[in-house]
Amino acid sequence: MQYDNMPLFKSIKDYADSNVLPFHMPGHKRGRIYKKLGLGSLFENILKMDTTEVPGVDNLFCPVGPLLKAQKMAAESFGADHSFFLINGTTAGIYAMILSTTNPGDKIIIPRNAHRSAISASILGRLQPVYLLPEIDEQMGIAMGIKPETIEKALIRNPDAKAVLITSPTYYGACSDLKSIAGIVHKHGKVLLVDEAHGSHFVFHKDLPKSALASGADMTAQSTHKTLLSMTGSSMLHTKGERLDIEKVKFYLQLVQTTSPSHVMLASLDAARYIMDKYGYILLDECMKYSDMVRKEINQRTEFYCLSYEKIGENGIYDIDPLRLTVCVKEGGLTGNEANRILRDKYKIQVELSDINNIAAITTVADGEEDYNKFLDAICSLSESVHKKQTHIGYKELPKSLPKIAVKPYEAIHKGSEMVELSKSIGLISAEMVIPYPPGIPVIMPGEVIDRDIVDYLIQCKESGVRISGTIDSNLDRIKIIK
Repeated sequence: MQYDNMPLFKSIKDYADSNVLPFHMPGHKRGRIYKKLGLGSLFENILKMDTTEVPGVDNLFCPVGPLLKAQKMAAESFGADHSFFLINGTTAGIYAMILSTTNPGDKIIIPRNAHRSAISASILGRLQPVYLLPEIDEQMGIAMGIKPETIEKALIRNPDAKAVLITSPTYYGACSDLKSIAGIVHKHGKVLLVDEAHGSHFVFHKDLPKSALASGADMTAQSTHKTLLSMTGSSMLHTKGERLDIEKVKFYLQLVQTTSPSHVMLASLDAARYIMDKYGYILLDECMKYSDMVRKEINQRTEFYCLSYEKIGENGIYDIDPLRLTVCVKEGGLTGNEANRILRDKYKIQVELSDINNIAAITTVADGEEDYNKFLDAICSLSESVHKKQTHIGYKELPKSLPKIAVKPYEAIHKGSEMVELSKSIGLISAEMVIPYPPGIPVIMPGEVIDRDIVDYLIQCKESGVRISGTIDSNLDRIKIIK
């Protein structure tokens, strides 16, 4: 069959047929976990199972049968009072969390390294975001945790804020001290929302970081497809405690999700929960053993650095996710984007993300010893192939201060605008988001003043091959500013 007239179909079929080893989401790793556990037939006939809300299948927004039962079983597994299945990704969960706990005009406290969905929700809700600076690891050049005292100071300065959103773990695997943060947030009478997109596996093993709900969070959104085993775009929202209006949460979930949900995606959430309940602890034991081995070997045998346990206690890091292998390659004279390309082209390994300094590989219970060894061998070989005496490239550091907010973000998008050259935008007010991706963290937001540090950093991102999203000009030669 010829697929040239179906370019999108061809692109995913070609990748599925390749022998590239996936160290990226989704966590089921091309369905290998189902074959590994003898459950390979579960999703063989996906199109045959693709259906709508016929009798016996249930309705996402008014579940009374199997979906309601599946969500209750998930709530028990994840330690929640209520669990909701999502098919518009964790983005929908973050929208629902923020919109259901605030009213237009309210303040919400958000770390600057929050995902773009949190910023978008503040625009949709006509909120006033109060940004927090996360701690920056100078060695790796990435944002890490949020210190509890940073939250305390923000709440003292903004006693009228309605909620606090924390991202933990980060895309790179750094976890904040959520238990202490929850105590502070609740002491001030606020609710704690957690973007736990990359931590859905935590609850299934005692040696993993403590989950957000177990740490005292009121609501958490998890990308079950990232570190567990469901299909891409399927996630869960969990709630716990009496500080929430559950009916308001349900209302906003209906508002931000499609009325034509994929029941195959919903079923994959149910299957992911079942597998983790039955096999998760043993499988995670294996994962931690192999990922810790890889981490140790990289740090002993190469000039690269893999984020490890000695970082705990620094830069707001309370714990790390052992399954996330974040490798800083700058001491080898490489950029993360160069390492990403070499791993893909030469070693047939695709990692989850690369930035200026680092690559990050997602490992899950679908990976086995052979996969970990192949990744380790490739990293060691990559290290040996670079010039040992080469001085690493001089990188522009992440901006260490928050841009000045000149116009509220939900007002900025409605003002008159024009395009100017990026190099000539210093001192002007942005009319768009500028988001190096991955990891999807905005460097500048609508309504913020563009300073020289931001321009210098964005120019370096461009030169290093980092993709920029959120902008009209995808090359970022020009940027949209308020007239």
